[in-house]
Amino acid sequence: MSVALVNPSIPTSSRPEPLRVMVVDDSVVIRGLISRWIGAESDMVVAASLRTGLDAVNQLERVNPDVAVLDIEMPELDGLSALPQLLGKKRDLVIIMASTLTRRNAEISFKALSLGAADYIPKPESTREPGAAEIFHHDLIQKIRHLGARLRRNKPAMPSPPLAPATPALDRKREMPVRATPAPPPLTRRSFGMLVPRVLLIGSSTGGPQALMTLVADLGRVIDRVPVLITQHMPPTFTTILAEHLARASGRPAHEAVDGEAVRPGTIYLAPGGRHMRVVRHGVDAAIALDDGPPINFCKPAVDPMFVSAIDVWQGGILSLILTGMGSDGMRGGKEIVAAGGSVIAQDEATSVVWGMPGAAANAGICAAVLPLNQIAPKLVRLFSGDRS
Repeated sequence: MSVALVNPSIPTSSRPEPLRVMVVDDSVVIRGLISRWIGAESDMVVAASLRTGLDAVNQLERVNPDVAVLDIEMPELDGLSALPQLLGKKRDLVIIMASTLTRRNAEISFKALSLGAADYIPKPESTREPGAAEIFHHDLIQKIRHLGARLRRNKPAMPSPPLAPATPALDRKREMPVRATPAPPPLTRRSFGMLVPRVLLIGSSTGGPQALMTLVADLGRVIDRVPVLITQHMPPTFTTILAEHLARASGRPAHEAVDGEAVRPGTIYLAPGGRHMRVVRHGVDAAIALDDGPPINFCKPAVDPMFVSAIDVWQGGILSLILTGMGSDGMRGGKEIVAAGGSVIAQDEATSVVWGMPGAAANAGICAAVLPLNQIAPKLVRLFSGDRS
C-alpha cells in the first residue's frame, strides 16, 4: 500500500485554509503527476496519495479531505464501489471521478454521478500525448478549485462573537471611519423577446449532465414543437452516452449531431465531444455544421459558436438557456442573441453546481430570467406556448 498523509493544520489567520485533496489512483505515475500539480497551487494541498479505493475508505477519517480525485479502475476496491462508502462516511466530500475515454468508463462515470459524485474528468490515454497532459492539468485544477469553493460556501459558518455597538471603526492611518462594503447591485433583468421562439439552445458544463436529465424529462411539449440544440462541455464517447441518456429521459429522439443533417422539431441535437456545433442555412431549412477548430473559451465543443451561428438562421426567434458550469462560455453569444431580439435564461446560483457560466450571463445583464432548475421547464413550456412575461 502506498500512502502519503498530510495532517490537518490549525488555522493561524483569517486566510482560508487550503483545500485538502485526496488522490486515489493505482498508477504511481498519475498519482505523482496530480500530486505535483496540486502542490504547485497555493489554495490546495495533497492530503493523501493512495493506491486503492480500500485505502481511501480506511484512511478517510484520518485524512479528512475536502475533495477526492477517485480513479475508476483499481485493485481491491474500484472507484465506483468505493464512492458510496466514502460518501457514507463523509456526506459532503466532493468526489471527482477520473477515467480513461472508453465507453465502459463513460457509463461508469454517469453511474457515479447518479450515486453522488460531483463531477468526472477524462484521463488522457498517455500523459505524453501533445497537449493532453496540459488540458487534463487545467481542467482538473479548475474542477477541484470551483467544486471545493462551493463546498465551503455551503458549510455553515462558525458563529461570530457578538459585537458591542461601539463607535465606528477607524482607519488607524487616516483616523477616518471605515465604510462598510456596499452590497452588490441587484441583477438587471431584460424583457423577453417579442417573438415566440422557434428554437431552444442550451449550454452547460460542470453539473450539466444531471441538470439536463432533470430538465428534458419535463420538456416533451417544447421538444415536439421546436428543435433543441445542446452543447455540453464533454469529451468524445461521453457525449455518445449522454445522448442516449437524454433520449431515455425525454422520451424523444436525441443523438450526437451529424455534419450536414437537417435540424427538425421533435429532436434533441447534442454537440459531439471534440467538435464545435454550429447551425447554417440550408435553403429554407437549418442544418448542422460541425468543425474541428481550436478550443473556444478553453472548450471544445463550446457554447458561443452555437449561440452566435443560430442568429443567422432564426434571428430574434431564439430562446437560449445557460445551465451550471465553470467559466463564462455562452455569455458573449448570449449578448448577441439578445441584441438580435432573442432571450436568455440562466440557472440560479443555489441550484447550480458551479455558478460560472450562468453567473457570467446574469451579471452581464442579458438574462430575462434567472431561475432554479425546477422552475425552468415550466417556464419554457409557457414561453413556447406564447407567454411573453
